[in-house]
Amino acid sequence: MAGRWCNFPFHERAVEELTGAGRPQDRPHVSTAPESAAYNLPLYVEQYGEGDRQIMLLHGFAANSCTWRSWIGALAKEHRVWSLELKGHGSAPAPPDDLYSPHDHADLVHRLIVQKDLRELTLVGHSMGGGIALLVALQLLEEERLERLVLVSSAAYPQRLPPFVGLARRGRLSEWGLRLFPKRLLIRRVLRSVVFDRDAVTEAQVAAYAEPFYSKAHRTALIKTAVGIVPPDLKKFTSRIPEIDVPTLLLWGKHDWVVPLDVAERLLAALPRAQLEVMEDCGHVPPEEFPKESLKIVLKFLRSEEECPSPQTPDTSAPAEADT
Repeated sequence: MAGRWCNFPFHERAVEELTGAGRPQDRPHVSTAPESAAYNLPLYVEQYGEGDRQIMLLHGFAANSCTWRSWIGALAKEHRVWSLELKGHGSAPAPPDDLYSPHDHADLVHRLIVQKDLRELTLVGHSMGGGIALLVALQLLEEERLERLVLVSSAAYPQRLPPFVGLARRGRLSEWGLRLFPKRLLIRRVLRSVVFDRDAVTEAQVAAYAEPFYSKAHRTALIKTAVGIVPPDLKKFTSRIPEIDVPTLLLWGKHDWVVPLDVAERLLAALPRAQLEVMEDCGHVPPEEFPKESLKIVLKFLRSEEECPSPQTPDTSAPAEADT
């Protein structure tokens, strides 16, 4: 794929923009799915692969679909993959409303699932996207759509907010800072702060994550998302997590300080059919820090016929050098 967007290692692809808007100019020409404009959702969606089983990928705060660039090719060989860019993120629109809370994001994802009538669905969420996946899973409880859940370094319980989220919550000061501070320098610092091997961060990663920050509308959307990132009904939400009775993979870096490992352990205790995989020498972004090793864990989980995985916490060793 050309331009700022990551090069995905496969050929056939269909891109859907569920906004009715045109394709970004720096993307190559691809076939647009029929009736995409009819859904009128402020999301950007890329669709890959075929098959009855569906996978939907939800990135984290201030991120985009490049989080999954090393996973999508393999996942699309056995599934239809829906890679979303959430409202106000990546290539998705950033309308000037105030509907940027986790519940608002979850409602849009749920509407897409229902409108597309997706079934045999696995939701995969990273960081904030994991919290959104949990909210969507609760909405899907009675709909017989959700088959599995994969939570990667997922937000869930009350915790200390990381500094880059806290800074984005400071209103006008945040607006000035995001407008004036060099975008790539900012993103490089954030990325280096959340991974285990700081030297493994590449200029391609920095460029991919920095691009939306050049848009005033997307900077404003980021601030609104940060301000509302802790829902006022968090206690009620977390009390319902045990209702999510589907096979669930929890994938964590042992050295994740953004969403610490104790969050994974609480999810393991709360979710009836969860299993936990912990990656050594890994921080907050397993799909980018150890793409091959983390993908192998996910594929094994997806291919498993086990109806009810037994809770356990094996450590998964990773090589000393990150393959990014």
